[in-house]
Amino acid sequence: MDRLLFTLVLCCSVFGVLLIDSASSVWAFDRFGDAHFFSFRQALYLVAGAIAMVIISKIHYHIWRKHASVIYLISIILLVLVLIPGIGLERNGSQSWIGAGPISIQPAELAKAGVLMMTAALISSSRKKLTLKQTAFLILIILLPFGIVMLQPDLGTGTVLAGSGMSLLFLAGVSIRFFVFLFGTGVAGFAGLVIAAPYRMQRINSFIDPWQDPLGAGFQMIQSLYAVGPGGLFGTGFSDSRQKHFYLPEPQNDFIFAIAAEELGLAGSIMIILLFAAVIWRGILIAVAAPDTFSKMLAGGIVISLGLQSAINISVVIGLIPVTGITLPFFSYGGSSLMVVLCMIGILLNISRYTGK
Repeated sequence: MDRLLFTLVLCCSVFGVLLIDSASSVWAFDRFGDAHFFSFRQALYLVAGAIAMVIISKIHYHIWRKHASVIYLISIILLVLVLIPGIGLERNGSQSWIGAGPISIQPAELAKAGVLMMTAALISSSRKKLTLKQTAFLILIILLPFGIVMLQPDLGTGTVLAGSGMSLLFLAGVSIRFFVFLFGTGVAGFAGLVIAAPYRMQRINSFIDPWQDPLGAGFQMIQSLYAVGPGGLFGTGFSDSRQKHFYLPEPQNDFIFAIAAEELGLAGSIMIILLFAAVIWRGILIAVAAPDTFSKMLAGGIVISLGLQSAINISVVIGLIPVTGITLPFFSYGGSSLMVVLCMIGILLNISRYTGK
């Protein structure tokens, strides 16, 4: 097993719990009377996720190929259930959760894993180069859950799901001309999504000039930049953030990197990015050395999904792209996200057992 990857992932996850404890302390005490409410729950998720990661790392990766269709189907059913009133839970304008009371899951996180497994399994079953018919079917496999996720709506998760799935088609050798056509279609589709939901245009406008609506659509971006900017080289000091005092909404979630930049400065921000880079680099090495097509595709998809989600989140926080509402793997608060990521890392670790290194 790749012990370096295992160690890096645990370091990221533990560091994430510490950042959540700092970022959420004010909000947690105000809402629940316990400054450690969120960090304690995240620590429990981490323990459960770490145990699952170790167990999965001992399960031969071929089992995921065998049951890929079942996992994919279950994820689709759960995504549909989310949309049913009375079953799906709505938070921050997005109906993306299923659960009762304090326990809830986000099926879209499982769907990302299901799409990667199903796509990798279908690609590996083709002994020759993918035909047009096979490629069209794979696109349908990817776009079906993407379309359901967009109904929630959750553009950020949908982008990661579709982007990582499509990347496997590229790794499988599909013609570049096809991706040029797909890109054009995607741009047209994105324009349609923006027109269909005015709030997305508000996010784009607030990205171009957040000061047009500083107390509305641009509020979150402005408060994020107010956190990142004053951080300087070494930050204000751990647990000394000003923006977590009811300026940046729910700072333990999507914008936790902003609090990290404020408290730890440029040095701490670079350290987090380097941790991600190291995890992704180890994942790339595993994917390249994987023994067969399925393991190469699955490992590559996991790495791309992790890298894409991290890049989108950090880009949003520092103002490079519009707000999408997507978590930072290992660091943002969220049991479903952390558990699924750790389970996918467990699959990577299992594949690493058969790379011959």
